[in-house]
Amino acid sequence: MILYLHGFRSSPESFKAQHMQAVMTARGMRSLWRCPALPVSPAQSFDLAHQQALDLCLEHHAGMEKLTIVGSSLGGFYATCLAETLGCRAVLLNPAVHAPRDLATQVGKHENYHNGEPMDFLASYVDELEAMAITRITRPDRYFLIAATGDEVLDWNEMREFFQGSRQTIIQGGDHGLTNVFADLIPDILSFAYPDIVNQPS
Repeated sequence: MILYLHGFRSSPESFKAQHMQAVMTARGMRSLWRCPALPVSPAQSFDLAHQQALDLCLEHHAGMEKLTIVGSSLGGFYATCLAETLGCRAVLLNPAVHAPRDLATQVGKHENYHNGEPMDFLASYVDELEAMAITRITRPDRYFLIAATGDEVLDWNEMREFFQGSRQTIIQGGDHGLTNVFADLIPDILSFAYPDIVNQPS
């Protein structure tokens, strides 16, 4: 089961979410996939993702050890917080490891990248991020970091340090969105989430 969490100003219409959903569908695994539209409020986003995780496990009569949360950018921050809360696995795609600090610079009015809808990121939302932040991961084996050295938004060195001891793929160059490499990474993501299907065609 995979719960995908998009990033700041993004949506389920993002390239990575759409591409991964297509692969899951092609493999006959669409029912094992969730990708909710996250609210602007971090606290509401966490609560929604938490409930989606519980619902997915309940629907498939599975424990949390069968769930993998894939999070991109700010979604990677949420994925980490949820993995620590629920005890599931997480794949982090150029994650925001210091989200309260990084998002403090984004207080103000924005538009969603994909649908143009206005969004107002409030100063109180930084406090919500601070309240849920963790200082370190407890079980590195539950995490798989994918980071690009060419990330123009976040510092890949901070990602590598924060997820020290976890499985890591460091891409030389690239960008924050993993634009030209994400499709090639999906088999590795699925092998982490489902070791028994690693040899199935995509």
